[in-house]
Amino acid sequence: MQRKPRLTRRDWKWIALRATGLTAIGVVASLGGAELALATFSEGLSPPGKITAAVLPIFLGGPITFYLSLQNAQLQAAYRRLEAAAARDSLTSCLNHGAFVAQANEFLHGAEAGEARGALLVVDADYFKSVNDRFGHHIGDAALRQIAARIQGAVREGDLVGRLGGEEFGVLLPGASHTLAETIAESIRRAVQTIEFEIEGSRFSLSVSVGGAVFEQKVEYGQLFRFADKRLYKVKNSGRNNVDLMSFEPAPESGPVLLKAG
Repeated sequence: MQRKPRLTRRDWKWIALRATGLTAIGVVASLGGAELALATFSEGLSPPGKITAAVLPIFLGGPITFYLSLQNAQLQAAYRRLEAAAARDSLTSCLNHGAFVAQANEFLHGAEAGEARGALLVVDADYFKSVNDRFGHHIGDAALRQIAARIQGAVREGDLVGRLGGEEFGVLLPGASHTLAETIAESIRRAVQTIEFEIEGSRFSLSVSVGGAVFEQKVEYGQLFRFADKRLYKVKNSGRNNVDLMSFEPAPESGPVLLKAG
């Protein structure tokens, strides 16, 4: 049997306000209609008639409007759950690629000029193909879940973590300075290094390489990702298991974007 969606306090507040509002409208309509009808054909609505006209909508319409409001709120809650599930990677529970890019773009495009700052990290597991080849994909999946958990444990509330594909993750750090972004990137790297597996007497550990781009101006996600990805491959080509971030500064309108290595 399928469980009904769990309603939040905000949902219950909305149900109460909606049911009360609709019932109040019913009372006003009942009183107004009865008064108009009786005023036309008789001397108007008597005090007992007014009480009856007010009470009937409350006792009859109140439960109905509450029930309909409850059903509506449950449908909205179910839709939110489906929407949230569709945005998540089923293996790691991180945002999937599409949802991560969409939310990153929402931040980058929505930020005011003076508030457009932060960092994008690209985190890639080192030598991951050898893990799958040596121990099997089920161990590789377990390793990815562990890596995702370490990344999520190292970031702040409000930061975005997404699985970009395979063993690559993206982390958006809204408002982060170069120093803070570097600290978080290093925390991720160190946290992943603590993961150890022992399979049939063989012990192995994991590591990640992290590349990042720190921005203090409006920038497109695609451009930001390319810069971060370049720093990631610099780490990959120089030994792995390291962090390399860069900052880019406002460039002259007619000139190229200037890069400053962190």
